[in-house]
Amino acid sequence: MDILGIGFIGAGFSARFHLRGLVGVRGAEVVAVYSRTEKSAKEFSALSEELGLGRPRVYRDLHEMLADPRVNAVWITTPNDLRVEHVKAVTEEARQGKGNIVGVAIEKPLARNYKEAKEVVDMIERAGLLHGYLENQVFMPSFTKGREVVWCYGAKYSGRPYLARAAEEHSGPHSPWFWRPSISWGGVLLDMACHSIEASRVMLSDPSKPKGSLRPKKVLGKIAFLKWAKERYAEEIKRRFNVDFKKEPAEDYAIVIISYEDENGELVIGEARTSWAFVGVGLRLTFEVLGPEYSLYVTTHQPELFAFMSRNVKIPPSEAFIEKQNSDQGLMPVIPDEAVTYGYQAEDRHMVESFLRKRMPWENLRDGLLVVELMMLAYLSAEKGQEINYERTLIEDYIPRIAKHSSTG
Repeated sequence: MDILGIGFIGAGFSARFHLRGLVGVRGAEVVAVYSRTEKSAKEFSALSEELGLGRPRVYRDLHEMLADPRVNAVWITTPNDLRVEHVKAVTEEARQGKGNIVGVAIEKPLARNYKEAKEVVDMIERAGLLHGYLENQVFMPSFTKGREVVWCYGAKYSGRPYLARAAEEHSGPHSPWFWRPSISWGGVLLDMACHSIEASRVMLSDPSKPKGSLRPKKVLGKIAFLKWAKERYAEEIKRRFNVDFKKEPAEDYAIVIISYEDENGELVIGEARTSWAFVGVGLRLTFEVLGPEYSLYVTTHQPELFAFMSRNVKIPPSEAFIEKQNSDQGLMPVIPDEAVTYGYQAEDRHMVESFLRKRMPWENLRDGLLVVELMMLAYLSAEKGQEINYERTLIEDYIPRIAKHSSTG
């Protein structure tokens, strides 16, 4: 196979980031898109053509798209509550021998709880499909270069890193379903701590050893409702998204501290901090690593390019400079190519190359499953108000309290 024909399930914000990530990736062609919203699918198709990735055929019937012989791999980028349903469709077609699908890549988080995540992994593995977990931050050029520096120099000459901190902060999601735990089954912890948990785990993992050599032992989680549950801001969500946030609030702050044991039985710690309550120029990603005789720091708010707009320049609200942009005046960091900076291009290239070569991606659904486990343990820890042991049995049938009112529907 010289060309990987990609079909997208979902045509929203995340799918469009992946389109931009596929620009310049050899051997990739976007051939099909399925969306519940025809308008969104048509816009996605037009953008794909504009980016030089081909004009994908728009499908309103998912099974029809999956049977398209041109589709060799599927990128699933739909909301959390549709994940199991769409994976079932993919694996049913694969087991029946329809179509030519060899691999599936799924957007974070893998699912809404452990039970769903395990079902997703089991279905895909029983169908014999290759699988990739779309965790873009571990593919960010600054992250991968930083990890190389840590392990090739710091760890080699003074000892392994023992603390990694990762944070993602912005002013809140784009789409209404994120704000409704009755649909998403969580707030910022489920939405964004998945990034920071995996980034800190990968940074602490010795590249020369299997990922499993770093074993989680204890989890401490805390969530809070800092900004958006306040009357003024809940009304803003009602106005912008027609969501009654006071009726079903989602946490807008979370911190997760995970204690790991390395291959020598030594303690290492990963910290994940996430917030929808950050007001700055826009999305902020930070990574920090501490070792015996070294440290490393990465931030997306210190790029090579800045622009200044005076108060006399009246620019309509946009995201022209940086994702989740909160201001159009003053000194603004400008991200020249967010798909590159945030790791989408390297991530999508890895998935495409892996599927073309018929090999399992380095970041796959087993990683996504572990991340869901850790997030569920973090929610449980927050509910109990104490650190808890890493025990899968605690969360095999667990649904976070914040989502329990929706668990029957």
